[in-house]
Amino acid sequence: MALEAFREELASTAAALAAPGTGLLAADESTGTIGKRFAAIGVENTEEHRQAYRTLLATAPGLGDAISGVILYEETLFQDAPDGGSILDLFKAQGLVPGIKVDQGVEPLPGGLSGESWCTGLKGLQQRAARYYERGARFAKWRAVLRITADGCPSELCVRENAWGLARYARTVQEEGLVPIVEPEILMDGDHDIETTAAVQEWVLRLVYEALAINGVFLEGSLLKPSMTLPGMGCAQAPSPEQAAAYTLRTLERTVPACVPAILFLSGGLSEEEASLYLNAINAAADRAPWHLGFSYGRAMQQSCLKHWAGVDIKAGHAALLARARANGEAARGIYDVGSQPSDGTSLYVANYNY
Repeated sequence: MALEAFREELASTAAALAAPGTGLLAADESTGTIGKRFAAIGVENTEEHRQAYRTLLATAPGLGDAISGVILYEETLFQDAPDGGSILDLFKAQGLVPGIKVDQGVEPLPGGLSGESWCTGLKGLQQRAARYYERGARFAKWRAVLRITADGCPSELCVRENAWGLARYARTVQEEGLVPIVEPEILMDGDHDIETTAAVQEWVLRLVYEALAINGVFLEGSLLKPSMTLPGMGCAQAPSPEQAAAYTLRTLERTVPACVPAILFLSGGLSEEEASLYLNAINAAADRAPWHLGFSYGRAMQQSCLKHWAGVDIKAGHAALLARARANGEAARGIYDVGSQPSDGTSLYVANYNY
């Protein structure tokens, strides 16, 4: 079917995902990545344990109060819960819109600088998207990865290649009824300052929206998942949440069309509490922003949950997950009080993060 046939549904889905005071739970870790998370808590990476953990996520009572949608890995989209029903239906029963990670990971970029990558997965995407829609998914996610280095990264080739890939993906999944989340992540690796990040991010977002326009992407039926505008982790001068908010909002105001329903920030290695504090500062400073400013957090939503669950304690896992959902829901309204919800203080930063 052509995009036109889905236009009204795409806009409706995007609006549901942009509900005030909400964001997304990113639970799309690959089998290998979730295995690393399980290893840290002494849980074997088996399908049974993955099923149990993702069922835990889907059954946290009241999760839909602050979470509008969930990004799933393909295994979970088609996986049954221990009681025989689908995990997908458990999330839907909570009022969450189900989504699916559709990229197939990054590979080294031929002709790019050392360490640069491009995102794969366009081949067969239309057929996969149709299958996911039939199963019940209503949005998709594709992650492009860029880095800032002293030797010239990101190169123009890298920026343009990833912008074009995001645009081709977005147009393709819209034609099958899925709202595309466009994610041009700028890694926190490096020692550059916040001004450098802001300049690079503006350049990247301008080219992304230029590519989306060329491909005829329906912006009212799309969402943006960017990094917050922050310096590299090695920078000696860390900004306050208020300073980071000012740079982030300036960057977005200069580059993102007002018709985009929501900007859902990735946590990018921030700790659970840091991710809430920065999001709160952004919303506290954004009196007249044209978009919903929410979150799409994975590690910053699940770190405490995993530790408290530890393979056995469902009640403790639920409590930890709901605490971060409440914190980030309040932060999406700019009303979060520092430390008012329990969190794990562990730094979640991983250099050259892949999953």
